[in-house]
Amino acid sequence: VQLQASGGGTVQTGASLRLSCAASGRTFSRHSVGWFRQAPGKQRELVATIDNDGRTNYADSVKGRFTISRDNAQKTANLQMNSLGPEDTALYHCNARFRSAQYWGQGTLVTVSS
Repeated sequence: VQLQASGGGTVQTGASLRLSCAASGRTFSRHSVGWFRQAPGKQRELVATIDNDGRTNYADSVKGRFTISRDNAQKTANLQMNSLGPEDTALYHCNARFRSAQYWGQGTLVTVSS
């Protein structure tokens, strides 16, 4: 599975962005997909995940603001981000996991100005 993330940009506080992760490969539907982010000087952290059965999980810091979704037919996973704040500024990566296999896409940068 190869992953391509897109949708980052520079926005003002309170704005919204939608990140997309496009996957190649025939087994995408079997994979759990996650979005992670890494802010400057900080460790990478989990933002949200969606399992192959649609169950979702969110970091406390984004609950109620971010929504993860997937479209197995299109082989995409999206992260809708609302009410963005400067604390959301980071490089966002998408990740796909199935059993012991794990794949990462390149990051897409999100910058939120105050």
